[in-house]
Amino acid sequence: MSAKKNKPSSNRSSFKGSTSGSSDKPRRKDGHKSAKPGSGKPNRRSRPGREDEFESPSPGEFTKPKHTSSPKRRSKLPGSAPKNPDSLTFASSSDRAPRQAFVSQTTVNAPTDSPEADADLLYGRHSVLAALEGDRTLNRIWITSRLRYDPRFHPLLIQAKAAGAVIDEVDHRRLSQLTQGANHQGVVAQAAPYEYLEFEELVLKAKNSEDLPLLIAADGITDPHNLGAIIRTAEALGAQGLIIPQRRSVGITSTVSKVAAGALETFPVTRVVNLSRALEQLKEEGFWIYGTAANAGNPVHQVKFDRAVVLVIGSEGEGLALLTQRHCDALVSIPLSGRTQSLNASVAAGMVLYEVFRQRWSNTVHLDTFTSKSATEYNKA
Repeated sequence: MSAKKNKPSSNRSSFKGSTSGSSDKPRRKDGHKSAKPGSGKPNRRSRPGREDEFESPSPGEFTKPKHTSSPKRRSKLPGSAPKNPDSLTFASSSDRAPRQAFVSQTTVNAPTDSPEADADLLYGRHSVLAALEGDRTLNRIWITSRLRYDPRFHPLLIQAKAAGAVIDEVDHRRLSQLTQGANHQGVVAQAAPYEYLEFEELVLKAKNSEDLPLLIAADGITDPHNLGAIIRTAEALGAQGLIIPQRRSVGITSTVSKVAAGALETFPVTRVVNLSRALEQLKEEGFWIYGTAANAGNPVHQVKFDRAVVLVIGSEGEGLALLTQRHCDALVSIPLSGRTQSLNASVAAGMVLYEVFRQRWSNTVHLDTFTSKSATEYNKA
């Protein structure tokens, strides 16, 4: 009986394993059984440029990858804090470099013909015309060629140039750049800073007026559009001037001048440190102080404004300050019938101003009896 030759088992069959539990299964060098193919732990293939990291195992052998370099701990960065907090040292304030004044540098480096260089920019035909006709100094004027030779502007521009103003003929694009897209109407002027009138001079001017003295005081008006509208309405209805505090109130800016539409050239404005003290001084000069308040005081049409009057207008949001109300002789209100319980500050000022103007004008002209027939007879006479 011839012995049957057993075929030598290949390495591939050794990876598959057998159920007989033979000891011919290849083992790893560490004594553990090798993983089956497809078990999720295959040998990592070598990649281009990484031949030095891994070596392909021989058939039937599973080896750990050989790393040529071990991970190193990252070195401390320059300036990192030490482990011992007691060893911390702090630099004195004299060792620190001074901070740069970014805002001041921006102001210095701004071009001379930009809005940042001078906030007193006037734009709009009415505002610039009033400035040319008034006593305000103009340093530079930007104007379109079409408007430069307009009969209203041309002679005034000649006078301004003789007084030292620079006249630049530009296009609308340049004007829009100067005004940051505002409605310039073809002309922009750079004026000297606004000169506020002294408080004593304003009081004297109001008392020497031919009409009954009427002054406006703005308490907490921070919106330049509101302040400009108040100035425009007050000048149109015969007021002699405006009083604003230095704090919690907007000053005379280019926006105020634009909204006032030239009224600032003939309407004086004074700025006081303490509004309450100024109101007390006005009382000593014979003025009566009336403050506007919502849903408080007497209706405005029931108050007689037949004396020297100061109207104090508060902001729409907060109204008159409590300290300002204490210095008022009386508070007046505007009757409202709608759901809206407050009015814009400039609108409220205009309504109260018109009531003062109506009472004084009606006492002079007698509007109730002045009909069209009597006007015709008056013209014939």
